[in-house]
Amino acid sequence: MKTAMLFPETEIQEKPRQHYESMQVVRIALVKERPLLYEGQRLTAPNQIRAAFQELLGDADREYFLAFMLDGKNRISSCNVVSVGSLNQAIVHPREVFKAAILSNAAAIIVAHNHPSGDTSPSREDREITRRLKEAGDMIGIRVLDHIILGESGYLSFTEQGLL
Repeated sequence: MKTAMLFPETEIQEKPRQHYESMQVVRIALVKERPLLYEGQRLTAPNQIRAAFQELLGDADREYFLAFMLDGKNRISSCNVVSVGSLNQAIVHPREVFKAAILSNAAAIIVAHNHPSGDTSPSREDREITRRLKEAGDMIGIRVLDHIILGESGYLSFTEQGLL
């Protein structure tokens, strides 16, 4: 009895009949959905991410949490919508943020989300997820450079405010 081979070039020895559990063989791939044009200069200021965020989402009526993946020269290589929430909350987990960053070979990330209420003051949850993202990024070698909150009248940068 021959079994399916994971690596066709390797011959598998026949084994005596016994109970086997099945497992799925998976392939991980980055899927590029669509291009978004932006001025591809090196990011040097938080308002550049604000502009890219607004270009992508406009005036959204619910919370969106995005991760911008940066190359080694701090240029945006890709963007991932991590979570779409409700009027005042989006569920975010570091695993979901860094999944796209790892697949994109990002050197660093900047995360951003909007507050449809217009108030850019960070909530306790905003501060907590930023701390957790920084810790996770430090552990896997992908720096978190900033967390931007976009509101009706402007934006708040965790880095500019000394919160990151």
